[in-house]
Amino acid sequence: MMRRAVAIRHVAFENLGVIEPVLRERGWNVEYVDAGIDEITSHDLLAPDLVVVLGGPIGVADTDAYPFLGDEQAAISARLRAGKPLIGICLGAQLIAHALGASVTPMPRKEIGYAPIELTALGRDSALRPLDGIPVLHWHGDEFAIPAGAEHLAVSHACSNQAFSVGRNVLALQFHLEADAAQIERWLIGHAHELAAEGLDPRSIRADAVAVGPALAAAARAVVETWLDGAAR
Repeated sequence: MMRRAVAIRHVAFENLGVIEPVLRERGWNVEYVDAGIDEITSHDLLAPDLVVVLGGPIGVADTDAYPFLGDEQAAISARLRAGKPLIGICLGAQLIAHALGASVTPMPRKEIGYAPIELTALGRDSALRPLDGIPVLHWHGDEFAIPAGAEHLAVSHACSNQAFSVGRNVLALQFHLEADAAQIERWLIGHAHELAAEGLDPRSIRADAVAVGPALAAAARAVVETWLDGAAR
């Protein structure tokens, strides 16, 4: 029987990226739910075998401006209580942290562009092992605290909390493991105003994507495969 993976997408170009072919090759059926357009209920997120909550340019505290976040947060909380496999990326990771009682706060300065992460001792013994010292894509202005009982897996120069896990079934990543460097132009266009506001040159990010893309894609594949195998146990 084909397993079912559902990804919650907040903006069209922040999709599953390099994660999607790994899932499809391993026999998963992949579906997208567009937050703010499609209804998200606790029942919707309990049914799939895997849920991936993707990133987006809003914050966990923006429920007045974006009311759908309340339903999304409730559905994530229900899946966490059920102990079913769940991955959160950027905003998705922040929503998981918030659901687990950890704070999500603004950073002094946004972290945008390719930069390496450093794994903690626990991180080096986790599915993230292939990423140690490898530049990954960062694109966030908020950061989560590590929830009580979670394992702190990674840090970066600009952000001390880059990843955590809860058991085998929950993985939260502040950085964009999923981002396909071959599609970076979509990010540069979609976030053009933010780049200008931060004084960042898209040509530099584009060049970094070309330089690190192949190695990062291979490492990301290894991470996803290892994590899926662990969650399956």
